[in-house]
Amino acid sequence: MASKKYLFLTALCSLLAVSQVFGQSNAVGGHDYLDTAYVPESRMEQQHSFLNNESPYPAKPRDMWELGVHGGYNWIIGDVAAQPGFGAGLSLRKALGYTISLRADLGYLQAKGVSYQKFPAGANLRGTPAASAYGSGASFYPDYKMTGGYASLDVMVSLNNIMFHQEAPKTNWYVFGGYTGLAYKTQMDALNGNSPYNNSFSGSRKDIIDAVKNAHDGSYETTIQSGVRTPNSNDPEEGPFLRHSLDGGIGVAFKISPHFNIGVEQKFLIPFDDYVDGISHGAKSVNTSSSTDIISYSNVRLNFNLGNDSKRTEPLYWENPLGFAYNELNAPRHMKLPETVLPDSDGDGVTDQFDNCPNTPEGVPVDVHGCPLDTDGDGVPDYKDKQLITPTYCQPVDEDGVGKCPCPEDCGPATPVCDLGTLPSINFNGNSVSLSDDAETLLSNVANQMRQSPDCRVVVTGHAQASKSSEQLAWDRVNSIINYMTEEEGIPASRFIFKYKGATGDTHTVDLRTAGPNDEGPNMVTPPHPNLRRSK
Repeated sequence: MASKKYLFLTALCSLLAVSQVFGQSNAVGGHDYLDTAYVPESRMEQQHSFLNNESPYPAKPRDMWELGVHGGYNWIIGDVAAQPGFGAGLSLRKALGYTISLRADLGYLQAKGVSYQKFPAGANLRGTPAASAYGSGASFYPDYKMTGGYASLDVMVSLNNIMFHQEAPKTNWYVFGGYTGLAYKTQMDALNGNSPYNNSFSGSRKDIIDAVKNAHDGSYETTIQSGVRTPNSNDPEEGPFLRHSLDGGIGVAFKISPHFNIGVEQKFLIPFDDYVDGISHGAKSVNTSSSTDIISYSNVRLNFNLGNDSKRTEPLYWENPLGFAYNELNAPRHMKLPETVLPDSDGDGVTDQFDNCPNTPEGVPVDVHGCPLDTDGDGVPDYKDKQLITPTYCQPVDEDGVGKCPCPEDCGPATPVCDLGTLPSINFNGNSVSLSDDAETLLSNVANQMRQSPDCRVVVTGHAQASKSSEQLAWDRVNSIINYMTEEEGIPASRFIFKYKGATGDTHTVDLRTAGPNDEGPNMVTPPHPNLRRSK
């Protein structure tokens, strides 16, 4: 048994090394938490609350079941030296969350053992023909075969799927424990026909075991009656025996594909019965270490995830629940971000970061650098210039902007005439708020016209239907145009009037026109329905 324990420890160490290789790959897994296709109807209310930014918690997705097929090496840790046995079975596993899952497991087991020590026949071969065949005080070499089946229900705990530096694991280490119903029958090869084996061997343990195996005929004719159950009329064929058992173990699975993984597992069954190997700890003449037999099952598992990829995620123990949070921090798609507000101390429409004249008086027209306009370039801004257009040959000028030459009839202050001509309408496709290349070309031409007529303002008008989503869409489109003109073309925001509803027109277009003397309005308004805003 010692060699088998060392072999098992060696196998576990090897698995750990292999798992490190698998675990270092940058696995891409998980699902889109914004996709409602993965959410069952019973949790859809929570999902809608999350999508509307009313709750920070997305609904738990619908995930796949895992069907497993397993087989492996089975032996009994007890009073008799174990020989190779085998087991096989099926399992069905369902995740309760990202860490905890439940598994139902059915299996068939067969184990054998041959002793290198003699045991008293009368104490161990009770109520069977074999017992009467051996004389009083006779002993024998136990040679048994146990066959049985089990049904387990286990709680499983995944140990490594919550990862801080990887999106999803390629390996899944887990521990488990639970209840097992065991039905077993143990039979002893104790008779040579109808006669007891009359043999005595010497030598090493291996030599004695080999000699017993060679001397016995392998018939396993004697059914062992468990000492913890009353025999039924001393019927030697009574069985199988049913036992309430505990089970537990450890395992690791390696993901091959989103629908398939291979696992290696060590499972122990504790039936609280000392007759599983046919020999009772309290009915022997030699000293052994165990009073309760333990069934050990080392197995390989082929696991298949059952479900439609478009409606179910992988089992949650294969996902990293931190993936959504990290992805959202890296590239926000759902996070509700505050609107960016850039400071403009003098309110001239040019933010302080780019304003070369940060203290311009209120209402004074400025250029793209935030400085007051100086039409004739004489160094005196227009709002102080008493001679608005001073010819170059009449400069330099005095502090009032008056040159050295006699003033022509049209050089004095005058009310500027604003005429940008017919301005275009900007078209948008579908529900988009993004500007097309053609739209940007049209807006660049409008910007050039506005630069030539620095006193002109432009009314930007969107059209909305009588619904919240339509009003917000019209607002987003007007905002998109004004942002482009200010950020890309350098036109001050103060030269625009923001209108997004109240005017009839095509809801797919935004109209631009020259502002008249009676046109008034802000260059920015608060979005009417911010929760319905669209990104580009």
